[in-house]
Order: sequence, then C-alpha cells, then structure tokens
Amino acid sequence: MHYLSVENLSKAYGVTPLFDNISFNINEGDKIALVARNGVGKSTMLKILAGKEHADKGKVWIHKDVKVILFEQEPNFDESKSIGDNIFNHDHPVLNAIRLYEIALEKSETEPGEENNEALQTALQQMADLNAWTFEAKVKQILGKLNIHHLDAYVSSLSGGQRKRVALARTLIDVGFDPQHSMLLMDEPTNHLDVEMIEWLENYLGGENVTLLMVSHDRYFLDAVSDVIWEMESSNIYHYTGDYANYLEKKAARIESALATIDKAKNTYRRELDWMRRQPKARTTKSKSRQDNFYEIEAVAKQRIVDQQLQLQVKMSRLGGKVAEMKKVYKSYGDKKILDGFDYTFSKGERIGVVGKNGVGKSTFMNILQGLEQPDSGKINIGDTVIFGNYDQQGLQWKEDMRVIEYVKQFAETFPLANGGALTASKFLELFLFTADKQYTFLSALSGGEKRRLQLLTILFKNPNFLILDEPTNDLDLPTLEVLENFLTDYQGCVMIVSHDRYFMDKLVDHLFVFEGDGVVRDYPGNYSQYRIDEQLEEDKRKEAQARQADTANAAKTETPAVAADKRKVSFKDKREFELLEKEMPELEKERDELNATLNAGISNYEEMMAVSTRVGQITQLLEEKEMRWLELSELIG
Repeated sequence: MHYLSVENLSKAYGVTPLFDNISFNINEGDKIALVARNGVGKSTMLKILAGKEHADKGKVWIHKDVKVILFEQEPNFDESKSIGDNIFNHDHPVLNAIRLYEIALEKSETEPGEENNEALQTALQQMADLNAWTFEAKVKQILGKLNIHHLDAYVSSLSGGQRKRVALARTLIDVGFDPQHSMLLMDEPTNHLDVEMIEWLENYLGGENVTLLMVSHDRYFLDAVSDVIWEMESSNIYHYTGDYANYLEKKAARIESALATIDKAKNTYRRELDWMRRQPKARTTKSKSRQDNFYEIEAVAKQRIVDQQLQLQVKMSRLGGKVAEMKKVYKSYGDKKILDGFDYTFSKGERIGVVGKNGVGKSTFMNILQGLEQPDSGKINIGDTVIFGNYDQQGLQWKEDMRVIEYVKQFAETFPLANGGALTASKFLELFLFTADKQYTFLSALSGGEKRRLQLLTILFKNPNFLILDEPTNDLDLPTLEVLENFLTDYQGCVMIVSHDRYFMDKLVDHLFVFEGDGVVRDYPGNYSQYRIDEQLEEDKRKEAQARQADTANAAKTETPAVAADKRKVSFKDKREFELLEKEMPELEKERDELNATLNAGISNYEEMMAVSTRVGQITQLLEEKEMRWLELSELIG
C-alpha cells in the first residue's frame, strides 16, 4: 500500500534554503532512517509531513486511510491536565476505558478504600464490555518500560527527560491502537532514554508492523530498527539499503564516482567551449544539437561536490603528572546516597565512561569533581595544571539574543590552534561549519544541532585538558559525531563521558564507573557493550535462580494444605475477569453457531455473506484467546 508521496518540496527560512525540489515515496512497512547535517531541515521535513508546518512549494500526498503520528524533540502538552489525560488524549472508548482503569488500579493500590475499590470495579466492567484487555497489556508494557507512574500527576511537574518519556508513551500508544494504518515520524527518539529503555524501544519498533521514518544519531539503534538509510542533501535524497557502515561505504563510492564524472565533463567542456567560440552565428541542425549537448556538459562540469567536515584542531593545555584525586568522598540528599566513601586517583590520558540509571547521581558526581558542588565529606585534590572543559546537557546559554559572531567574541577575539597558530573568531567559526552568512544568524534561529555545535566550540577554545562530556551526542548530526570521535581518539588529555549512545561509548572509553545506586560505584574494566553482555548474563542467572525457587515452592504447595491459603491471595481483578469470561464465552459460542447456521442456509447477497464469514473468523479467534485465558485463571483460582 502506498502511504505517502512528496513531489518537488522546498522550504527556506529567509534567503537560506533548507531543501529544494525534494521528491520521495513511502510505502507500507518501510522503516527508514533519515540522515543529514544539522541545519539541512530534517526536523522541518518531519513537521511538514505531519501537517505542522507548510512548505514553500511542492505537494505532499497522504493516503486517506493513513494516520501520520509525529514524535517531536520538544513535545507539546496541555499543562493544565494530568499525565494520564495527556497520554490518552484521543476520545476513543477503548482508550478512555484503559485510562480510567490504569488510574483506578493505581489509586486502589496506593489508597485502599471502599470508594477506590468501587471505581476499580466499574473500570474493570468497562474493560470487559469493550474487550480492551489485549490492548491494555500493551499499554501497561509501554508505561512500565518507560518508567511512567502517577498518571494523575500534572505534566507541569515533570523534568525534561520525564516529559520526553511521557511524549514517547503517548506516541507508541497512539500507533499501537492501529499500527497497520499509522505512519510514525520520530525525531531523535532515544534522547533522554537510558540504555535499557533504548534496547526495549529497538525490540518494540522492530516487532511492530509499523511504517516508520525517523531521525536518529544513535547508530546501534539506527541499525537495529531501520533497513533503509536516506541521506538528504540540498536538492537530492540518496537511498542506501543496509546498515550505517554500508551507507558510509556507498556514500564514499558515490562521491568518488561523481568527482570522476565531473572531471571527465570538464575535459569535454574545454573542447566543446573552444568549438562554441569558433562557430558562426548561423547554425545547422547538427550544430544546434551539439550546442544543446554543450550546455548539458557545462552543467555537469560546473557541479561542486560539497563535503565539508567539521575541523577540530584545538590546542590542549599541558597536563602535569598530578591530575585529580578523590579520597573517601561522601554525598547524600536526605536518605538518598550518591557517593559512599568513593576513592579514586585519575591518571593522565584516562578515558572513563559513567553509566547508571537516571537519578543515581552521575551528574552530581561530575559536578563534585569540578568543584561545582560540595561533598558532605572527603577530600578532592585537583592538579595545578588541570583545566576542565564541561560540555553539559543544559546546552547553549545566553542572557539576551544576539548573533553567532557576537556571542563568540564575548569569550575571545582569537583562538589558539594545536599547530601553534591562531585564528580570528570568524575563521574559527568556519572550522565549525558556520559560514560567513550563518555567523550573522541570531542564536534563537539556530537548529538544536547548531546550538550544540556552538556550545562545543565555546568549551574547546579554553584549551581544556580534562573534558567532561554529559550526553554529548544529543542533537549532533552523524558527520559531526564522527569528527568528534576522531578528535577524542587522538586527544591527549583525560576524558569522562556520560552517554546512552552505546556506539560512541564503545569507541572511546577504556573502563566504566558503574553507578549501581545507594552510593555504590563499581569500576568496570571494559567498554559499554562488554558491560551490557555481562549484565545480561547476570540477569539470566538471577532469573534462572528465581525460576528454580518458584518451581520448588510450587512443588511444596502441591504437597501441603497451603493451597487453600494461596487461593485466598488471588487478586480481585483475576476473579472478576474469570467471572466475565464464563459469561462471555457461551454468548460468543451462541453467536458463532447462529452465524454458521445462516451461512449453511445460504445467503444470496455477496457483501452480506463476506461480512458474516469475517465475523465468524473473529469470533473463533476471540474464543481461542478467551479459552486460553480461562484455563490460566482456572488453574490459579482452582
């Protein structure tokens, strides 16, 4: 099924074009990753497809049965409403029933009472009437995996990362309701997710029969979810089938082939130009044909393949023998321990990854090391030559809007380079792909990636020798990330990285500080993928042990009179569901028998016969599902 077509789409802000005359098609089941440099218009393209922005020219056609669902980097909410109301923001009976059930269940568990139990019973009845349990299981999985609770809390109380996860839950629930007729557009979906959430999202999107167009800088995620990569560049979209490594290889071959074609055209162009100059004004038909061909050759010969690369040639201040030392460092917030007697001596050239769940204190730890926060006790000794460069998640900060060049000149007029030379602020900006025109753009008009690139520039000009990078990959385009990775690989100073980008971490860190919670920090000797493999092995062992314990306990129950006591622990929800199944199954069987009798008697109207046959199939499938559930509950209830 053909979902979407774009024809000659163009968009510009002022005199600067983002893209021009772009055309493409998306079909059912396509899973496409869109890559391009920051500022080329990836996010704008997604918003145009979703109808949230308008193109300057061109056409967007969307199949009438297809619903376009956009996940944005900066989600919008109704701040006056609760988390639950924002997630279940469609007026559909099933979604309304699930919302009421989730809230009622949460209240009955946290605030037991007759009123809340009655509300839960009413919600359970609505769920059963609408046969909403299958979809409710999917909703519960999404909310659980994204760590979303307290649905009656207001979204205005959420942090930036929590808001992003709520927006993602809203998007996935919206798609999951009818994945076959949904086209999902995702702009950097992995930002603000921890690795467990990212890995779950990979599996979820891979398993869903959903049509997807996404922008992502996470190369492992990109490889796991998409099967096609589109590169948007000026007036073209280049298609590459396969993973990111294959894309890089094929792109290099494409550029090499294009350069060879241009060189060949230039040689031909010189000969034809000489012929054009020597020809009289009156031309024969043959001359006219050759003249037309000349202009085609001229167009090819004058093409320019622009493959600008961010250049990082920053001078690093000398780093002495003593770097940093943390002795018996303690830090807590109330009952929550962040550091519990942490000891470590940093060495020159160390590359450390910092990992752990959100909220365990990774950012606090890095702030304490830099002296931005004070520990409760302990000693922190920093070498005299150490200059920290802190690339944090707050992003670019400014008090009042100004032009890019004005912002940079606040820090310095010239910047020292690694080769001993120096550059003016303007020339240094050009190394960071800010052209002369772009340097006079206001900060507020920059894309998210351009702001992060400018933030990186202002940190590196200080010549730091101890870089602390807190989620450095967020909002940076893939070409910039590759250059940053190469720069950090050759960097002689210390590097400490907090990132959920597994590819970035694997490439750069030698060992990890693993924040396990309750003040425990483990020094793991390996990269991120190795750590995740070991963690999974440990998790598998724990599950096996739990399964063995459960089997032993179940065996003991069958030999003792404790079964009766166990029966009394069956939840209210299970009992209610069992009762409803015993009522629903005979009704479905009766309806199926009546429809089969109608079919056997013969129906002359073809459409009516097809409708009856379809319903019989639906009932048969429903009965199979309900019988399996009835058996499970009957064993539990006994």
